Amino acid sequence: MTTSFNLFSFTGKMRTLHLTWFAFFLTFVVWFNLAPMLQTIQETFGLTKDQVTTLLILNVALTIPARIVIGMLTDLYGPRRVYSALLILAAIPCFAFALAQDFVQLAIARFALGFIGAGFVIGIRMVSEWFPANELGTAEGIYGGWGNFGSAAAAFTLPTIALWFGGDDGWRWAIGLTGAMSLIYGFIYYASVRDVPEGSKYFKPRNATAMEVTSKSDLWLLLVMKVPLYLALGATAWRLKNVDIFSEGTALFVYAGLATLYAYDAMLAVRANRNVFTSEVPEFQRYKFKQVAILNILYFATFGSELAVVSMLPLFFADTFGLSAVVAGMVASAYAFMNLMSRPGGGLLSDRFGRKSTLLILTGGLAIGYALMGIVDSSWPVWLAVVAAMICSFFVQAGEGAVFAVVPLIKRSLTGQIAGMTGAYGNVGAVIYLIVYSVVDASTFFMVIAGTAVIGFIALLVLEEPTGEIAEVDEDGSVTMIQVGRTPQSA
Repeated sequence: MTTSFNLFSFTGKMRTLHLTWFAFFLTFVVWFNLAPMLQTIQETFGLTKDQVTTLLILNVALTIPARIVIGMLTDLYGPRRVYSALLILAAIPCFAFALAQDFVQLAIARFALGFIGAGFVIGIRMVSEWFPANELGTAEGIYGGWGNFGSAAAAFTLPTIALWFGGDDGWRWAIGLTGAMSLIYGFIYYASVRDVPEGSKYFKPRNATAMEVTSKSDLWLLLVMKVPLYLALGATAWRLKNVDIFSEGTALFVYAGLATLYAYDAMLAVRANRNVFTSEVPEFQRYKFKQVAILNILYFATFGSELAVVSMLPLFFADTFGLSAVVAGMVASAYAFMNLMSRPGGGLLSDRFGRKSTLLILTGGLAIGYALMGIVDSSWPVWLAVVAAMICSFFVQAGEGAVFAVVPLIKRSLTGQIAGMTGAYGNVGAVIYLIVYSVVDASTFFMVIAGTAVIGFIALLVLEEPTGEIAEVDEDGSVTMIQVGRTPQSA
């Protein structure tokens, strides 16, 4: 934990970082093996535009509840076991998608495969256990950025792999190969990492059924912030009704079920935090849930837009500039390619110059970048459209890195749950943006994202940067003080 930050080292904390970002990289390869194959799959099955956009929405829908659940499981059982299990189990729906024979089978397999997108939150907790606060933004940025690059790797390589296999089933072999990689690496990861450095304590939440808060007002805010998670799932059911996968009656049943689930979820949250109604949490143990809510909004605009844009960009370039599937995939990969440097850069800037100021600059750039994307059309040279996408991508992914430079500093024992909720908001954003994309043209789609970035910028104005220390209470009642950011003297 005290050794220097040497990116080329493969020992100690750096070994854990490299093994973990590669686990995340594989989850993104599997999760986004659809986008570069979409044109071929559309032709194979004769899919309509509505069916195509439905597959894109389903690809990110299950990740919303999955990130919440996986975050809780990570805090409870540790990232080593949970990440390994996720990678191994994800192979099943990946193989099912590769073997699908009609649209319904594609849709079911794609929906199930969305749970692999929850892998991100596991690594956030793992990395936070191995790196000190002054290196955490950089380490989390490398984890997120190099892992997110999996979508670019999929876009760049899978069409070529499909051509190597050849024939009508080339895309099936390419997608099936990603599932095999996930399956094998799940066992490698389990055998290669530990949850914490030797001699360190792994702090668990006192209540794993719901997120703990430290005041009544925070509890009400938590209940409000849960609502969009269920609304996004309801919007997915509405979309499935529109493409005749769900009947009217089935959709109503799903709506009622989601309302019931929210009521149950709210009850668990109130029960887990009933102490805030009867006693006051000591000052040194408190954290402000307002910080989590602001990060949720920012991740809605940053990662939500990345998921949506990565999903539609190959098709956008193909339709706008008349490119082949292979060329469109390679060109579109430029957007995700920026993850290699942008997300680590956002974390590094956050470590060096402050969490809030970095986020303000990056969120402003995000709004401008998507406004620029909104004016791209067929009259532009392809190279200039790629440059615009890369500029926009820098602010998107650097913003993601800056968001998760803050997340692990709020409350160590709740890192999995906080990362899960914030990450889930990214998927809420993706679902909402993709539904918007299904009913408007690409220009309006990009402008809508720019507008939500402006909302995030306004929310940021009331963010309070974590500084100093916060208390973590062990299972035996002992208290440990954890450094959560730059000290007030150096802030």
